[in-house]
Amino acid sequence: MRTKEVLQAWGKILSGHKPSLSIEITKECPLRCPGCYAFDAAHLGGETELRGLSDFRGDELVKKILAIVDREKPLHVSLVGGDPLVRYRELEMILPELEARGVYTQVVTSAFRVIPPEWQRFERLNVVVSIDGLQPEHDERRKPATYERILKNIAGAKVTIHSTITGITAGRAGYLEEFLRFWSARPQIERVWFSLFTPQFGATGPEILTPRQREFVVNDLLRLRKRYPRLEMGESLMREMLSPPDSPKDCIFAQTTATISADLKTRITPCQFGGKPDCSQCGCIASMVLAAVGHHRVAGPLTAGHLFRASAQIGRGWKSAKELIAGPGPVPPESGPPAFPILQGDVPSAQ
Repeated sequence: MRTKEVLQAWGKILSGHKPSLSIEITKECPLRCPGCYAFDAAHLGGETELRGLSDFRGDELVKKILAIVDREKPLHVSLVGGDPLVRYRELEMILPELEARGVYTQVVTSAFRVIPPEWQRFERLNVVVSIDGLQPEHDERRKPATYERILKNIAGAKVTIHSTITGITAGRAGYLEEFLRFWSARPQIERVWFSLFTPQFGATGPEILTPRQREFVVNDLLRLRKRYPRLEMGESLMREMLSPPDSPKDCIFAQTTATISADLKTRITPCQFGGKPDCSQCGCIASMVLAAVGHHRVAGPLTAGHLFRASAQIGRGWKSAKELIAGPGPVPPESGPPAFPILQGDVPSAQ
């Protein structure tokens, strides 16, 4: 984790703002993946679903996205969906503007459409391609974004591979190593990340990992990180998956990020999953990264997590005081999101 990024994020928190912003820029997606949190009935609180919202396109979408960014001034923006490449014309206009503002940007996609090689000119852009395991399982779950299509569409790009491990594949001996061997061998791949499937409270289904499967996966990843340098996940991050934060209020990721949905006004809480995520089974890589940071000892028993919570309390107080002084008036909804620039660098050791 870079010191400059820590100080910038700390400054945002002390001023009562969240350093990250995640925007579901479209409700549209050509895929129908089992277990997708964005299209889960609970994602927006149960009263409506993502496909039921009105969304935007063209110049109107571009202007509204940039207006939110200019208002909130985040350090990091994550553009999700739906699938953001549904709005690829708009992305062609949005990405240069975010780069010019010095914002770290992450585009999360299935790569169902070609990722323009020209995007490599953006120094602060990370394109993340979602892959659901090896080809047989992935192609069944994520068609039309099959392995064949993805390999064709990333041919001229540089991307991060992100795979969510489910109970369907967890525990299969050699499965993760075969996955890493396949993707690490490709020159387009800059890094590989894994998350574990995170269910809603009370959910059932084959995607959910058992405690035994979770332990098996973590131990396997700890072994594989020594063999595959492109597996960019620190040991402390992986170990956090065995004891995730107890609740959203204990989760630094949930507290430092906010997500706005495709109508560009609906806030998604308590984190990007929405609804009532079962935090005891959380496996979100962003949450685990910040949990590892929070457990990093600064001095003696004092951890970065202690500093964050104290800073967040000061920031909330400062923001409330400013609003009280300013008097009543319309307060625009906060926007902020899922990934931190620290995902681009090293995670401090929790040892």
